[in-house]
Amino acid sequence: MKYLLTLFISFVVLSSFGQKTSVFTTESGRVDFESNAPLELIKAGSSYLKGALDTTNNAVLFILENRTFEGFNSPLQQEHFHENYMESKKYPRSTFQAKIIERLNWISGTTQQIRAKGILDIHGIKQERIINVWLQYEKNQVNVNADFEIALEDHKIRIPKVVSKKIAPVIAIKIEAKLKHQTQQ
Repeated sequence: MKYLLTLFISFVVLSSFGQKTSVFTTESGRVDFESNAPLELIKAGSSYLKGALDTTNNAVLFILENRTFEGFNSPLQQEHFHENYMESKKYPRSTFQAKIIERLNWISGTTQQIRAKGILDIHGIKQERIINVWLQYEKNQVNVNADFEIALEDHKIRIPKVVSKKIAPVIAIKIEAKLKHQTQQ
């Protein structure tokens, strides 16, 4: 995981050789999900979201080790999530690699809504997505917030009929991260 983030930052530095590059990173962003099905509400999350934002190229990368999800209603439910649905051993991480569509305003103390267009890779299935994101600019940091939904069938996550009333076909996702500024030359 750390390797992918380091590789991304190295790529950013090399691709902008000769120009000043600003990179914002985090190793402790938060991802929460909610499955609100007719017979059960399931909530889980992780505080191990890793991410980088390259302001020179308007590129973003977020990586999450699927095994870091916790919460759930029971240990058995968590086990089923990892073994039967996410198949966390076979698909250890989820990623989102994208470009920001809008021009960033970078005025400290302001908030801006932007769209990030890229590839969301969950359960080994890559889907092109446009995700609406709120950026709040501070002196040496940018706060990232996003709320979006994922249809399980889009990522070939199969729900057996016997539990179909306990697991929603569309999962609500919430992302919160504080990315700290690092200047690379």
